[in-house]
Amino acid sequence: MAEGNMKRMAVLAGCNYPNTPNELHGCINDVLTMQNTLITRFGFDPTDIELLTDAPDSTLLPTGENIKKALGKMIDEAASGDVLFFHYSGHGTRIPSVKSHRPFWKDEAIVPCDLNLITDMDFRELVNRLPEGASFTIISDSCHSGGLIDKEKEQIGPATVPEKRALHIEQKPKTLPFETILQQLSSVTNINTSDIGTHLLEFFGSNASLKFLSPQDEQESVHPDAGILLSGCQANETSADISSSGGGKKKAYGAFSNAVQMVLKENSGALSNKEIVMLARNVLLGQLVLGQHPCLYCSDENASKPFLCQPLESSSDII
Repeated sequence: MAEGNMKRMAVLAGCNYPNTPNELHGCINDVLTMQNTLITRFGFDPTDIELLTDAPDSTLLPTGENIKKALGKMIDEAASGDVLFFHYSGHGTRIPSVKSHRPFWKDEAIVPCDLNLITDMDFRELVNRLPEGASFTIISDSCHSGGLIDKEKEQIGPATVPEKRALHIEQKPKTLPFETILQQLSSVTNINTSDIGTHLLEFFGSNASLKFLSPQDEQESVHPDAGILLSGCQANETSADISSSGGGKKKAYGAFSNAVQMVLKENSGALSNKEIVMLARNVLLGQLVLGQHPCLYCSDENASKPFLCQPLESSSDII
């Protein structure tokens, strides 16, 4: 498909959870910054960017239903050659596997503002619906985000780096423990069970995750697909929400979202998906952000393809 016919569409969701015990501070800033970057650097039309935040003046809240509707609409409108993008900044969690033969397995999910979890199975279903020739890139700046597309191939994963003590940085992990979500949902449903799916189905009905609507369904990725996940951390790690640095007045931000922005600003040419993740790792290490290693999940081919299909003619061999 010719570049001129390529359509670029994005859904951006930032959850700060204001006035709740789960409050974060930099997530809305993350997606607003990305919105500007998509327009000025990657050629997205503002009318093709759907923005969902829980800011007081928001016209569309990032509930589970709203996020899935926006993503589904984007997938349904896509054609071969189109570039699709989803940036999520907010809490993530890990939930017990619903598959009885994997009782100790944990599944990854993001936590919309209404706690209606969107799981790895939901993202797998979206990727499976992509028309041939389209691509779907996800940045998830959330805890436990590694593996958020179920069964996507790991390209950059677990790593051990020297840990250093972070000074003058107020950081909060962007994780909402399964037990906390269960307690909050139980107080609403008044159902006495530790099965989170029961609570989600009772409260959200058909808008709950596919993982709970069809828990026995296996959604295999039987061949390389066009799903690309840049995760803020490994599945067993947390991602940081940075609210201040050295007593300055810099806006709050998610550590990974900010690292991606720094990488893009420092490299005017195109970068591959692999380069973006490796350079973001270096940024976080340099900033002394503790225990957070961004990861990449995609096919072998997409690991070396340019991030958001930016032309590669000016790219340098960084890795």
